Amino acid sequence: MTSYERIKRTFEHKETDRIPIFDVPWKGTLRRWKSEGMPEDADWRDFFDVDKVETISVNISPRYERKILEENDRWRIVTSYWGVTMKEFKQEDSTPEFLDFKVDTPEAWEEAKKLMTPSPDRINWEKLKQFDKWRAEGRWIEGEFWFGFDVTHSWMAGTETILCAMLEEPEWVEDMFNTYLDMCIAEFDMIWDAGYHFDSIHWPDDMGYKGTSFFSRELYRELLQPVQRRAVKWAHDHGIYAHLHSCGNIMSLLPDIVETGIDALNPLEVKAGMDGAAVKREYGKRLVLHGGVNAALYPDKEKMLAEVREKLPIYADGGGYIFSSDHSIPSNTSLETFREITDMVKAYKF
Repeated sequence: MTSYERIKRTFEHKETDRIPIFDVPWKGTLRRWKSEGMPEDADWRDFFDVDKVETISVNISPRYERKILEENDRWRIVTSYWGVTMKEFKQEDSTPEFLDFKVDTPEAWEEAKKLMTPSPDRINWEKLKQFDKWRAEGRWIEGEFWFGFDVTHSWMAGTETILCAMLEEPEWVEDMFNTYLDMCIAEFDMIWDAGYHFDSIHWPDDMGYKGTSFFSRELYRELLQPVQRRAVKWAHDHGIYAHLHSCGNIMSLLPDIVETGIDALNPLEVKAGMDGAAVKREYGKRLVLHGGVNAALYPDKEKMLAEVREKLPIYADGGGYIFSSDHSIPSNTSLETFREITDMVKAYKF
């Protein structure tokens, strides 16, 4: 089967030739694998014979000026397209430190919103020239939406600001959530109308952290669920699937999240307390599960193999499972370890 055929049948909860494998290695991981024997010019997906998923993304930001304010040999302080001042560390695969937020009031948001106008120049049409090749080779193609809690708190306004506003100024937050989705829909309508018909939408919206969610079910239902429903409806109206990524522990929100009509859930973060077995029991016939294997175990090959050996029968039972870790593939993962893991997954018999 091609990746397209394998993943589509997984979404349909039908039998496949093997479990699909779709994960994302860090830059440092790829560098390590090349030092351990992977050819320099290899596509890692071909090297490990795993599934090929391609992503179409758009720019929905206010497109504020990005400029360097300060720099040394370890880091640079920059302003982002979202109006955030951040310290970007030069160490490979590091996480930036957010220092200041330009859009931290309803008034500042109104100014930013004026700059968020859909236009064709927000789309990477050059990358889309590869679309026919992706289709001919049987790859799965996703449209990368971005809206909701994750982008507003982490990339525009700040976590504390948005959490307080969800209680004290909900109309502002609701407008941000919907404006981001409106931008996504407008841009992807242009792509779809140009003939680039992809297979699913995928969006990251990290609604939890270790142990619990950032907000209550009541706030989810009031502010976020209606927006997610709109995204799911857009996907289903186009005959494609809706694939939600949410890091953290979102067990308390799951009944309502599932009611939005999403087709797949990722990454089932073990480290945060997600109970993948319970999710499978309760929602496995309605949802494709993607992930659920503890990435923190990657440095210890035997522990990671044991984790995969334990989880596969749970998640793969009855189909509807895409293999990956519960986040990504960190640079402490050896080529040998990942080879043995993928071989185990590919050999698994339903």
